[in-house]
Amino acid sequence: MYSNRPNLLIGFHGCDESIKNKLISVPNDIRRSQEKFDWLGHGFYVWENNQKRAMQWAKDKQKRGAIDKPAVVGVIFQLDLCFDLTDASYIEFLPKFYESMIQDLAIANKAIPKNKNHEKDKHQDLLIRELDCAVFEYMHQKIKEQIESNFNSRGGSELKSFDTIRGVFTEGGPVYDGAAIQSRTHIQICIRNLNCIKGFFHPRELTKFN
Repeated sequence: MYSNRPNLLIGFHGCDESIKNKLISVPNDIRRSQEKFDWLGHGFYVWENNQKRAMQWAKDKQKRGAIDKPAVVGVIFQLDLCFDLTDASYIEFLPKFYESMIQDLAIANKAIPKNKNHEKDKHQDLLIRELDCAVFEYMHQKIKEQIESNFNSRGGSELKSFDTIRGVFTEGGPVYDGAAIQSRTHIQICIRNLNCIKGFFHPRELTKFN
C-alpha cells in the first residue's frame, strides 16, 4: 500500500561533463548502467539530494582515467513502485531470491558471484558488488516471468515490476577515531523505469540571501 511513492525528489548524477550537457540538451537519451558490479542492479543511478557525493564519485572516476572532466547533473525524479532497502519488509524479502538463485546456479553448475574489495580501497568496503547485483537482477527476472505467466494463464497480474531501488550505504572509513559514522555514507537510487525521471538541470551555486 505504501510502496508507491509519487512525490518528486531531487538527486544528482556524477558523470563526465559531456554526458551532463547531453542529458540536459537531449533528456530522452539516457544510458542505463549495466555493469555486473552495480550495487543495486542495472539502471540509472543518482545520489539522493547529495551533490557533493556525486562530484566525489565523478572525481574518483577521473583519477582512474574513466572520464575526462568530472561534473554533476541534477535529476528530478520520483520513486513510484520502490524496492526500498530502508524498509524492513523488503530486507526480509530479498534473501528468498538469493536462496532461489543459489539453487538455480547449482543446478546449472555455475559459480556463485561474490562481492569483492577493490585493490585500491584501503577501507575494504566491498566496492565490487557482483553478488548483490546478481541477486537484484535475478529478482527482477523472476518477477517478470511470474507476471508473464499470470497474464498467459488468467489475463492479468497483481504483481508489478519495481520502478526503482533505494538503499543506504556506509563507506569511506570512520569520520573520526572510534566513530560509527562513515565519511561517505549516502542514499543511492537505481532508477530502472526511466519514465520516473522527469527532467535534468544544471545545479545552481548558492547565493547570499538578505
